[in-house]
This record gives sequence, C-alpha cells and structure tokens, in this order.
Amino acid sequence: MVDQTHPVDEMLPTPRLAALAIQHVLVMYAGAVAVPFIIAGALGLSPEQRAFLINADLLACGFATLVQAYGFPGVGIRLPVMMGVTFASVSPMLAFIGAAKSAAGGAAFDPTGVLLTIYGSVIAAGIFGILIAPVISRLLPLFPPVVTGTIIVVIGVSLMRIGINWAGGLPSATTRKVVDGIAGDFPNPAFGALDNMGIALFVLVVILLITKYSRGFFGNVAVLLGIIAGGALAAALGKMNFAPVASSPWLAFVYPLQFGMPHFELVPILTMCLVMIVVMIESTGMFLALGEMTGKTISPADLTKGLRADGVGTILGGLFNTFPYTSFSQNVGLVGVTGVRSRYVAVTGGIMLVILGFIPKLAALFAAIPLYVLGGAGLVMFGMVAATGARILTNVNFKDQRHNLFIVAISIGFGMIPLVAPNFFEKFPSSLKPLLDSGILLTSIVSVILNLFFNGFGSAESAQSDAAAAAHAADI
Repeated sequence: MVDQTHPVDEMLPTPRLAALAIQHVLVMYAGAVAVPFIIAGALGLSPEQRAFLINADLLACGFATLVQAYGFPGVGIRLPVMMGVTFASVSPMLAFIGAAKSAAGGAAFDPTGVLLTIYGSVIAAGIFGILIAPVISRLLPLFPPVVTGTIIVVIGVSLMRIGINWAGGLPSATTRKVVDGIAGDFPNPAFGALDNMGIALFVLVVILLITKYSRGFFGNVAVLLGIIAGGALAAALGKMNFAPVASSPWLAFVYPLQFGMPHFELVPILTMCLVMIVVMIESTGMFLALGEMTGKTISPADLTKGLRADGVGTILGGLFNTFPYTSFSQNVGLVGVTGVRSRYVAVTGGIMLVILGFIPKLAALFAAIPLYVLGGAGLVMFGMVAATGARILTNVNFKDQRHNLFIVAISIGFGMIPLVAPNFFEKFPSSLKPLLDSGILLTSIVSVILNLFFNGFGSAESAQSDAAAAAHAADI
C-alpha cells in the first residue's frame, strides 16, 4: 500500500529534526528578541527587566509556534511556520510610550502602567484577530497567481533589506538606541566594516559550497553549517562576546500576567487591531508562499485556521508579558533553501524556544552569534522567497493578457515605497502609519485592486490558479 502521508506531515529522524530546528531558531532569533529589546529600552527598564521581557518573548514564541505548526482543532495551519513578534507593532507601542511620558510631564514616569496598557491592547487585538479570521480567509479568491506571485516577490525583496543590513554588521546603517528616554535611530559607525562583511561573505560561500557538493542531511543543514563556520571564524578573530553567557542565570521562570492585570483602553486597542489586520494580510502572503514551497494547496479553511493561530499567538503574547505575534517571514526562505517540508521541524523549533525561555544562559549563547554571520545566510534565504514569487509569475499569462504586466509593475512600485523612501508618507495621519509602513500590505492592496480592475472577480486568472492547484495536488 502506497504511503499517502504528505511531506508536510512527515516525521523525520530525531537527529535530522533537531539540526533543522536549530537552523530555524538561529535564523529567527535576532528578529524575535529585537522588539522586546527596543520596547524595554524606550521604557527605561532595568537590565533585569529587559532580560525578563526577552525570556518571556522566547517562551511565547515557542507556544505560538506550537499552536501554528502542530495545530489544534480549528486553529493552526499545520505548515512549517515559526512565529515571532511583528515589527508592525513597534511604532504604535513607541507612540503609546511617548504619549505616556508627555502626559506624565514632570511627574515620575510609570513604565509598568504603559506595559499593562500595551498588554491589554495586545490581548484585545488577538481576540479581534480570531473573530475576523473567517472574513479574511474568504478573500482567498482575490489572490490569483498574478497577485500571489507579486506579493511574494515583494516579501522576498523586503526581507533582503534585513539580510543586507545583517551582513553590514547591525540591523541598519543606523542603530536604534534610547537617548534621554527617547527611542530613535542614531548613526552606527561600525556598519559596513570590511571584516564584518568578509565574514558574511565567508558564510555565504560555505553555504553555496555545501549546497553544491553535499546531498541528503548535510545539504539540508547547509545554512546551519554556514552559520557555525562563520561563528567559529568570528570567535577565532575575537569578535564574539561571551560575557553575557557567563553572567546569565541557568534558570528563569515566566508566568502569565507577571506585571499585573492588563489595562484595556479604547484608543490603544483600536490601534493594535489595525496592526492585527496588517499582520493577517501579511500572513496570508506567507501562507501562500509556504503552500507553493511545500506543494500543499491552501484552502480558505486552512487559511482561517492559520489566521486564528495568529490571533491565539497574540493573546498568548499579551498574557505572557510580551507583544503581538505573526508568522515569521524570515523562516519561509529557509524552507525553500533546505527543501525540507515537514512541519515537525517548526514544532521542534517551538519546543526549543520554550526551553530557551526558561534557560537564559542558552538564550545568551544564541545571542552571542554576531548578526553579520547571519547576514550571509540571510541573502540566500530571503532571495529564495523572491525567487518563489518569480516562479509563480512564470505561470501567469502575460502574452495574451498584457494588463497583467501593469498589475505586477505598479504593485511592486507601491511595495518599494517604504523601502526606498521611508519618509514618503510622513505628512499622512499617524494613525495610518502601521498600514503605510508595510510594503507587503501596500503591494497586496494595490495588486488586488488592479487585478479586479483589469481581470475582474472570478477571472481567467482565478480559474487558471484553481486548475494549476488541482493539477499540482494530483501530482503529489
């Protein structure tokens, strides 16, 4: 009897599963801890409180990943998805903090009160996300190949900025600091140092060599081996700081509502619900990209479960003293690089994140890896996402339906605005900032509207998409 188990549901041998999961955790770690680090700095929290927020974030990352990848009745898309804090929530949360500081005036600023307000808005946004998930999933017919491919190209290009900045040595040419209690971007003189970029290039070369000359297990963990090689080189050159590892405790305990009962205030809740809409639209693109990479057709019911998991993960974030969660796009490219489609890799990664949340010393060891080491791997993974979008676009009929060229061209143009001109929408109302800061969301909105304008609803493009999906499913 032929085994009908889809590769997504395949259980791999334990050693291989663990190595692949470590890859995913390494790739997402820097992004996962960045948001709590920024918010803790803006609030002026003590180093101990900052460390606690990072531990809580890792724990909630793990729980949310298990919900999404392992799945529960009615919740979880059951694909190799890793979950992390969305960067779309950073600007609104910094705005909450700034408003609270202004309201305090000369009085003592209470960071705990602001945190509790943030947690209340996060929990409410998670509930909102669960309620509207079926509505968002019904929009799936609006995403034929010309729309899906365009969105995934922009996802990859948007991620490439992260990889390039990692390779330069820090998250950006400016480094986010807190000066006089104000979070902002300040010049980073270390960005682009030749030795840092040399190590990033070394990692890239190692990954390419392993990919070309290795098969099976070693080929699947090429990114992990490249990161290990880059870390070893950085350590040999004295460029890794292990002091935080030595000073970190072995155990730390995180329990729900550790700062107190959340505060539920209308304006922060409405703002965070807007962020949740952004998250869900972006997640739709991630799920469609993963569906393409894993060969699994994403139905509206699957999409509903995945979006519900984003909502559940966000509720867990608020309860466990952290922030809104989304399907982490950084890890999508890794699926394309390895070719391993098993969701149990992400499940194992989720378990590892839970363990890291309780063992700060191990978490500090992961954090000791310089970002420029990850940069070499990022160029491979994030480029793979863009390549997946380009592959989808090869199935689009550009010859007989020349309007499709306009859809792709104009949608990508709008998606590039936040990347090439971050201040382009500076004069727009600040309440729209979560929408206008997302190139992925802009691309999604514009491509859907243009496709409806040129091709209509239920167009030939949609029929082509359904036929291709059915044929693809028949080949599996």
